[in-house]
Amino acid sequence: MKLMPLPANQIYSYHYTGKFKALSSEWKHEKFLLSDYELIVMTEGELYLRYNGKNYTVKKGEYLLLPPSENGYREGFKEAYCSFYWMHFTTKHSENIPYEVSYSNAENNNTFTDNHFLIPQSAAIPKAERLLVMMKQLQDMVKNKYPEISLNAAVTNIMTELYGELSIGAPIYNDPASKKQIYLDIIDYIQTNISRNIKISEIADAFGYNPKYLSHLFVEIRNIPLKQFILSQKIDAANFMLADNDKSITQIANELGFSDVHNFARMYKKSTGLTPSEYRNAFSKRMLFHV
Repeated sequence: MKLMPLPANQIYSYHYTGKFKALSSEWKHEKFLLSDYELIVMTEGELYLRYNGKNYTVKKGEYLLLPPSENGYREGFKEAYCSFYWMHFTTKHSENIPYEVSYSNAENNNTFTDNHFLIPQSAAIPKAERLLVMMKQLQDMVKNKYPEISLNAAVTNIMTELYGELSIGAPIYNDPASKKQIYLDIIDYIQTNISRNIKISEIADAFGYNPKYLSHLFVEIRNIPLKQFILSQKIDAANFMLADNDKSITQIANELGFSDVHNFARMYKKSTGLTPSEYRNAFSKRMLFHV
């Protein structure tokens, strides 16, 4: 596995950002030189990208981080429909920090040192909606002509958020052979059925466990009851939908399994302190590109 070292003691420099949406399944990434870092976060479909002689396939909910290269070109190697957020930035790269290392070369598998932290070059994002909202907020800041220091801080925040999510995305427990698999299976079940009104008893029946045991398991691992975790996943999904598309609040409530829009608005404000409309209007400007 390739790990990307990023400086841990500086503010990065923002260059460009946007959201791309292919107009058909026949789209393929054009050939471009890459002289800075590029972060790609997928929202739909699959991206087939070749960079420095290596092919990458990036799917919905995954990211790809490409380092700068003097002669590095990125280009598509296969046609496909896809949609993704992208962001370009630079760092004040120290000579003693390489652009990438292998996982086996990371000291004691430690992903953080005094001067840099390590993240995989590509992986699934534990909380993709959270990161996507932050990238949408960056676009809104650009469109509203925020000062350079604000944009630089936002880029740095996005990268450290990604590192944080990856760091806590695989909790450690005493019995990884059993509890870890149960936990991950339930996460998948919730995300797959996020459009329904999911009950703890339903999850317990699906996996053959006592409801109280599963709720206790989530308190042990995530310090949150299972019922609250389900709601938090729905709120994260709502945040992304409110920021990323123009669906009505009623449509969003229906797609997330709430009984009606009033119940959704009440639960949303209780969780975030804002109404859905207030959240949507806070970061309303988008930078959308079509090809």
